[in-house]
Amino acid sequence: MLVSTRAAMPSRLRPVVPAGHRAFLVLLALAAALRVITMLGYPTARLYWYDSFTYLANAMQPAPSATFHPIGYPLMLRLLWPFHSVELIAAVQHTLGLAIGVLIYLVLRRRSLPGWVAAAATVPPLFDASFLRLEHAVLSDTPFIFLIVAGLSALMWSPRLSVRAATAAGLLFALAALTRTIALPLLVVVLLVLAVQRAGRARLLAVALAGTLPLAAYATWYGTQHGRFALSGADGIALWARTMTFADCTVIRPPRAEAALCPNGTTLDAASEYVWSPEASLNRLPGDRFAHNDLARSFAVRAIVAQPLDYLREVVRDTSIAFSWTPIAHPARTTPAFGFARGQWPLPAYPLVAEVRARYDQDIGAFTSAGPWADLLIAYQYPAYLRGPMLLAILLAGAFGVRRAGLLPWGAAMALLVGPVAVLDFDHRYVLPVIPIACLAAALGLHQAARAVRQRREGAPSAVPE
Repeated sequence: MLVSTRAAMPSRLRPVVPAGHRAFLVLLALAAALRVITMLGYPTARLYWYDSFTYLANAMQPAPSATFHPIGYPLMLRLLWPFHSVELIAAVQHTLGLAIGVLIYLVLRRRSLPGWVAAAATVPPLFDASFLRLEHAVLSDTPFIFLIVAGLSALMWSPRLSVRAATAAGLLFALAALTRTIALPLLVVVLLVLAVQRAGRARLLAVALAGTLPLAAYATWYGTQHGRFALSGADGIALWARTMTFADCTVIRPPRAEAALCPNGTTLDAASEYVWSPEASLNRLPGDRFAHNDLARSFAVRAIVAQPLDYLREVVRDTSIAFSWTPIAHPARTTPAFGFARGQWPLPAYPLVAEVRARYDQDIGAFTSAGPWADLLIAYQYPAYLRGPMLLAILLAGAFGVRRAGLLPWGAAMALLVGPVAVLDFDHRYVLPVIPIACLAAALGLHQAARAVRQRREGAPSAVPE
């Protein structure tokens, strides 16, 4: 009897890593090395005014914020507060960036995709320099992306969704919405897709309850602090800013109280700039801008109802920026597509900055590049950037799978692409959550299309099991 060499080999001498996973593990090791280089090239985490400092301040005194930021990310920062290190925050987020790639790979392998296909789908989130840069910043983007990918992974882990997995997914989406409220419409999209896929009442109910009960609890807490049941105190202001690029009050005919929010002749280069410009009509009203959130929301809804085609035109136009080959210039306040640079950036001289330094991390200092590692990243970021047409191709590839398992990640990707533009504005960093799940959908879609073609050639039915 012939015995294979592998079968006869003692277990301690067999390869530790199965051959099918080697390609991905090589990619993962290279991606980890890039993140080490990022921490060497920029020895401290990047802190942005005012987002980073308000997150850190909220972490030290957890409470519902009346501005744009819900409580999710500050709670993560509070867990890390005992270490008094913003560098640790960056290290944790770099680890989450690697975990995003691992989840995508594992889900695709669970769906029986070849190892090289699953590994290829992880390349953009693992190697795009934009991910490296945002992982290194005290911003909510990376935890948000991880929670979304983890929630989709729970739903897609098994061809037959269990109630336990549905509950876990709902909780993950709730945490994502408490990190960035743009996940709220994503939860609705997930429920609609599961209903279309006939996931079953128990599973739909599990996702719905697990996804909404934590949000309801937070909204109740918010109400005790700010007097209304809500997750944010800036949703109306954001939507009002969106309408400032097209609103015509001769068409809208707002009531007298809202007429003060009509465009006043101030022209800015992006909708989001109207939130902050002292010349915008909102900021000429007495008191703090966030005190006018309800009035701004009422005006914005009235404007969209009166001018739906104008609103749609603006959303389509700004969404299309994501597909430009060369990143379109945007206000200096927003995160640029290419952010690694050489130099030193001192901290702003604000009382909040001093408070954060005194209480969260006394070693916070100027953000400084360190060569040659920074020089390597500066050169790396230009070729290692997912150009707009490439993202469009990935989304189109994902459309091949919308009849099967690819519908869920593809629908989520489209919701995350259009959602931020629909409620505020385009920003290059708002596109990043789209990329990992679009890659997941594209791998499933292309695999399904290839399998269907192969089955047609062989004369077999073209249906592809989920």
